[in-house]
Amino acid sequence: MAELQQQRVPLSLPRIARRRFLAAGAALPVLGLAGCSTPLPLVRSEAVAHDPAAERLLQQSADEHGWGAYLGLQDINVRYEGAWRPLIDRVQPVVVDKGFRGSSEERLMPQAGVVAQAFTGPAGSKHVLWQRGQAGAVHPGQVAVWFNGQPSTQAAADAAAALVAEAYGLFLLGPLWLAGQGHAMQLGGKARVDGRACQVVQVWKRPGLGRVALDRVAAFIDAELGIVRRVRFTLEGFANTQGAVAEVDTFEHQRRFGVLWPMRSYEEVVHPIRLPAHDWRIVGLDVNRGYGLAALNGPSFSGAAAAPAAPL
Repeated sequence: MAELQQQRVPLSLPRIARRRFLAAGAALPVLGLAGCSTPLPLVRSEAVAHDPAAERLLQQSADEHGWGAYLGLQDINVRYEGAWRPLIDRVQPVVVDKGFRGSSEERLMPQAGVVAQAFTGPAGSKHVLWQRGQAGAVHPGQVAVWFNGQPSTQAAADAAAALVAEAYGLFLLGPLWLAGQGHAMQLGGKARVDGRACQVVQVWKRPGLGRVALDRVAAFIDAELGIVRRVRFTLEGFANTQGAVAEVDTFEHQRRFGVLWPMRSYEEVVHPIRLPAHDWRIVGLDVNRGYGLAALNGPSFSGAAAAPAAPL
């Protein structure tokens, strides 16, 4: 399976949908609206009966994504370019952080649970260094943020940055980011993603996305090819997104360095309202430069981490 292609998500919204989203954007300043209709009710993972069949299915998907090669990656260097959809910055301005989160250079040390991000936007530069807490533990991890070279003093901005950094590890690596972490899992039925039949695996991710003990992630695994087409997830790590659920679909997969990468991704909020959020593409990628954590510390990358990701 050298390369997989999938239909792209259209960049424009139907006229009726645009009107609905305009009305929704005017009515809802935040997404932190919990409710019984949420598609991912969040219960304590200790109360979940772990299903070994679900864990096997997720591991099989990780194998399809290149598990063996992934374990040999000391560092991953990626460049993204993308566009925010209308309204999402008005609904969640701190998480979107549109003034800074334009294009990005990102560095991951996957075996250490580290994600570092260097964003560039109309307001300047933003640098994030995130390290996840130990697998299966309540400890939330550590985050540091710099805006235009100065350390952040905003607790809300730091919490949102931690959520985004951990989430982007998940979006890029899918089952590779979830497998082997000791998470409780259950089979979640069948679904279709862009016409493809999928089996759903529900994962109680501990720690969660960012500085929170627990999030729930649903991985939609292609029934024929075994790859993850979609992840749906809670957003408990930031006060204004608690109770919200979003999902990311991945497209145009390519195998490089033995790992399957989603070259195009599309994010949408699905609860409490449905709202398009973000399109982005990988435009640069290389691996195993050999740097350590110190090279990712802010306010900018240094040493072997400093050069841009190799253009594609």
